[in-house]
Amino acid sequence: MKIATEELDRAILAPIFAEFFRAGFKLLYVGGCVRNAVMAVNATDIDLATDATPPQMREIAEVLGLRVIPTGEAHGTLTFQVGKQKYEITTFRQDVETDGRHATVAFGTLLEGDAARRDFTMNALYADATGNLIDPLGGLEDAKSHKLRFIGDADGRIVEDYLRILRFFRFWAWYGDPDQGIDAEGLAACAQLQSGLDVISKERIGSELLKLLAAPNPAPALAVMEATGILAHILPGASVRGMALLVEAEKGLEPNVLRRLAMLGGDTLQANLRLGNAAARQVGQMRHHGQNSDMALAHGFALGAEHGWSSWLLRSVWLEQMPTVEDRLAVSAGAIAICPVKAVDLKGLFEGPALGAALRQAQAAWLASHMQLEKPELIVRLRLERG
Repeated sequence: MKIATEELDRAILAPIFAEFFRAGFKLLYVGGCVRNAVMAVNATDIDLATDATPPQMREIAEVLGLRVIPTGEAHGTLTFQVGKQKYEITTFRQDVETDGRHATVAFGTLLEGDAARRDFTMNALYADATGNLIDPLGGLEDAKSHKLRFIGDADGRIVEDYLRILRFFRFWAWYGDPDQGIDAEGLAACAQLQSGLDVISKERIGSELLKLLAAPNPAPALAVMEATGILAHILPGASVRGMALLVEAEKGLEPNVLRRLAMLGGDTLQANLRLGNAAARQVGQMRHHGQNSDMALAHGFALGAEHGWSSWLLRSVWLEQMPTVEDRLAVSAGAIAICPVKAVDLKGLFEGPALGAALRQAQAAWLASHMQLEKPELIVRLRLERG
C-alpha cells in the first residue's frame, strides 16, 4: 500500500530524506502521521525514525546547514528545523529497562525492534519518502478497521509505561469504532493494572484526560473508564452522566474540553489534573452557573457569549433538556448587556460588603425583568427592600 505524502511535507523533507539516503541511512515517516494518512483523517505532528544515531544525524544536519535542537538526545531524538518547521527524528530504539514511567533505551538498526517497543499496532506503521507503507506488526488492517490493540502482550506494554492505560482509552475515543466495542484483552489489562497510575504524575494524567475529552465523542470511552473504576481512580467524584447528551447538544460546535470537563466534574479538579488557574476558574464558573442560574440571560451577562453558552448547555443537559435557538439568543443578548445600575449609583445607600450585595441584587432584578427595568426603578426597589 502507498499513502499520499503531500500533506506530510514531502517537498520540504525531500532534501533531508535524500541526505540520509546518501549517507547510507534509512529515514521513515512513523506513527501518528502514517496512521492518520491510512485512516484518512487530518495529519498529526510529523515524526520520523532512522537507523542513524544522534551524532550521525548531527553530521547530516551540518551538511544540510540545518539547525538541530537536542529534544531528547539521550533517548535518540533530535529536532531538525527547516525554516519555521520543526521535525523530530528518533533513532530506532529498544527498551532495556522500564519502571512504569521512564525507559532506558538502546539504539538499534532494526525497524522491527523499534516497532515492537511501541504501544499500539496502529501506531507501529512506517512509510518511506514516496509513501510506500511498511507494516512490520500487522497494524495496517487494525488502522483500516479502527481496531485498537496493544502490541504483543497488553500487560507487558502497560507495565513499561502505566500512562498507556489512559492512552488506550484516548486512542479508542479518537480512532476506535464504538460499534465494534473495545478490545477485551486490552481492557482487562488496563482494569487489572490501574493501580500503576499512582506512579504517573498528575500533569501527565491531566494531559491525557484533556486529550481524550477533545475527541469528537469521548462518551463511550469515558463510560468504559467509569465501569472499570479507572475514571474514579484518577478523578474521584467524576461522573459520565450527561456526557453523551452534551455531545449531542454540541452539534455544530467545536469540542470544548473545559466544558466537557465541567460536565464530568470530580473532586479537587485542579489538584488531581494540575489544571492551570485560569482553566480551573473557568470550569468552576461554568459548573456554578449551570447548577444555580435558571436564566439564559444571566449566563451570558456573567460569563460572556461563549462561556455563558457553555454553562447554559451544562444546565440544559443536567435538566435533560435540549437548548433552543431562543436560549442562544438570550445568552448572546446577556453577553452584550450593561446593567444600568453601577456601584457608584449606590454609594451613600450602601457601604462595604452591603454595597456589593446590593449591586448583585440590582443586576438580578434587572435580568429578571428581561433587562427592562431602568436605573430609577431599580434604585427605588433597593431603597424599599433596605427599609
